[in-house]
Amino acid sequence: MTDNLFLALRDAAPADAPLFRLADGTDISYGAAFETAGRIAAVLRGLGLQPGDRVAAQVDKSWQAVALYLGTLQAGGVFLPLNTAYTAAEIGYFLGDAAPRVFVCAPARADEAGGVAHVLTLDGAGGGSLMEAAAGAAPSAGVTPREGGDLAAILYTSGTTGRSKGAMLSHLNLLSNALVLKDYWGFTATDRLIHALPIFHTHGLFVATNTLMLAGGAMIFLPRFDTAEVLGLMPQATAMMGVPTFYTRLLAHPGLDRAATAHMRLFISGSAPLLAETHRAFEARTGQRILERYGMTETNMLTSNPLEGERIAGTVGFPLPGVSLRIADPETGAELPQGGIGGIEVKGPNVFGGYWQMPEKTATEFRADGFFITGDLGMIDERGYVHIVGRAKDLIISGGYNVYPKEIESEIDDLAGVVESAVIGLPHPDFGEGVAAVVVREPGAALDEAGLLRALTGRLAGYKLPKRVIFLDELPRNAMGKVQKKALRDDYAGMFG
Repeated sequence: MTDNLFLALRDAAPADAPLFRLADGTDISYGAAFETAGRIAAVLRGLGLQPGDRVAAQVDKSWQAVALYLGTLQAGGVFLPLNTAYTAAEIGYFLGDAAPRVFVCAPARADEAGGVAHVLTLDGAGGGSLMEAAAGAAPSAGVTPREGGDLAAILYTSGTTGRSKGAMLSHLNLLSNALVLKDYWGFTATDRLIHALPIFHTHGLFVATNTLMLAGGAMIFLPRFDTAEVLGLMPQATAMMGVPTFYTRLLAHPGLDRAATAHMRLFISGSAPLLAETHRAFEARTGQRILERYGMTETNMLTSNPLEGERIAGTVGFPLPGVSLRIADPETGAELPQGGIGGIEVKGPNVFGGYWQMPEKTATEFRADGFFITGDLGMIDERGYVHIVGRAKDLIISGGYNVYPKEIESEIDDLAGVVESAVIGLPHPDFGEGVAAVVVREPGAALDEAGLLRALTGRLAGYKLPKRVIFLDELPRNAMGKVQKKALRDDYAGMFG
């Protein structure tokens, strides 16, 4: 089988099979989607796109945006999806670092693309200059040769210190993982997946889209998650991939019951820890056990609870076929015995090749034997199930999005009247974790919670903004002067209910 991701996706289903069902009930076939991708590939080549050139996209969710991803692969480019919530300053960094030849964005943001040779627009309804150009282009049947080790995508993942890192994902990284997931989760051409995830990160674009396309299945493609709408669509669907927030919101709806979910064969959760209480409550209401899995931007999916077999609440299941996973001493890298808690390290064809233009950083994240150091802490129980017991570097996952405290702390510390700050994640009934900022003010400063949040608006993406601000006279520290964030998390654990 080919290692070219585009060829594998294109050849997985007959042209007349449905790929997207839109919110208005319109079906878009595989043939129509790939014809549009071919037109976009022709446009990109006409702009001088060469193999390995980056195509950045900050666009609202639409099936045409997926066609842009496919067209980029067909033309031999490297796709760079960017969160629609990023501010102009944040986008400026990504464009400067990745140096894309083409930037596709919402029409209102076209003036934020300084330094990019070619700027095109695409809106959520499939309009804009990209599609106007594609409508006038002959569909390209040619596929630029790319091999398994060639780059297919770069996804930026923020660091706890320093600048954001671009995880380089190859054709083989993405294709091998999607093939494994298709079989492990039992997806076939008869599946209809409720797709209410964003498509600018691994979960919505690669896990959902690549896996369903390789199975020849279809996606009920929604612009966003709406609880009542999703419940109403379940009789047409067979599966859903979501973040824990989706499930807490479904549980809050009185219409969730066994009858509503009777047609569904599989509910999958990821991108953030699923509370065991949520797992149990969902089973009690529907009779269905959510399948939780674990992955990262740098590695795609690593583990999963089984399709057939016991799905244990609070665990992320077993390492996927082809994935080697070990628990190691974070300092020495020595593998720990079964039951020991340590750093999760992984190796496999799904694991990325390194960080864009950061060879030194890449070298520090891999062991000499090729295992990637995830930064997560975990253990493997006597039955082989993997448990995530903590995260290094104080990463917060709120509503399925990664939030890195250092970035927010830097913005807060720059504000007038602030001495210092510590940003923590606290349990949140809807988002899994809510962002909270603990701030020390200068003596006499009049800064309050509302004023601080106003000052941050426009400087950070909305999902990074603290949901609460706590003011203290000083931050708790240990004897070495390190801020004790665990103490803060313990003290304010019940803030969000």
